[in-house]
Amino acid sequence: MISSIRRFAWLGALALIVSPIAGSAQAKPPAPTPFVGDSHPLEFGVLAQGGVGLTEDRNSFKFLMFGGRAGKVLISNVGPGLLHGNFEYGIEVFPFWQSYTPKFQREMCTDSGCSAPYTVGGTFTGVSITPIQLRWNFTGSGHRKIVPFVQGGGGVIWTNHKYPAFGGPPYNTTNDGTAANTSVWNFTPQFGVGAHYFVRPHQSLDIGANAIHISSSSLGDKNPGVNASVQFSIGYSWWK
Repeated sequence: MISSIRRFAWLGALALIVSPIAGSAQAKPPAPTPFVGDSHPLEFGVLAQGGVGLTEDRNSFKFLMFGGRAGKVLISNVGPGLLHGNFEYGIEVFPFWQSYTPKFQREMCTDSGCSAPYTVGGTFTGVSITPIQLRWNFTGSGHRKIVPFVQGGGGVIWTNHKYPAFGGPPYNTTNDGTAANTSVWNFTPQFGVGAHYFVRPHQSLDIGANAIHISSSSLGDKNPGVNASVQFSIGYSWWK
């Protein structure tokens, strides 16, 4: 009888020791994201973005930019299954925007002849703003640390020189004449996908991939533009 009591006592003590160890070994559930329930959080973030042109005559174009983002979730989580999520309106501003393009020679041509060749192209510096960015966040249960999204929007770029450079050869009044300029203003319709990874309940690491078209809408005499570019972004956001 006494030996049985001792055996149960030892087993009880062992259980008291093992139980908290086993409990601590279990994976903790992920902290809730700011999209839980009827929350309509604000987002403020910083980001870097860069990429390349895709079309045959623009595949040597490269892009790099740094800036910030502000967003506001406008509706509560709605929708069935994988489509469950919320709608967010955002604005992105890149005070630093650069495009690296090939250099080539151009001549200024009139009916009386052409000037000596001079260099155009190279690095263009400017500012980009996307005042309309519409995003759908796929929130799922509202407790996942990874929240994918899709987005679409439109913006404008101002550059310190008319972008992109345009001209011969062949040198003539059509390609190099006084009515053969592009524009310092270009528009950027775009579409993208990405995801928030919540490293903390209200802080996320953000990644994305965007397809961006650059066009002056014929504000200049010529509108060669960049028909398609792919640009990747990485950023960090704070949610309130």
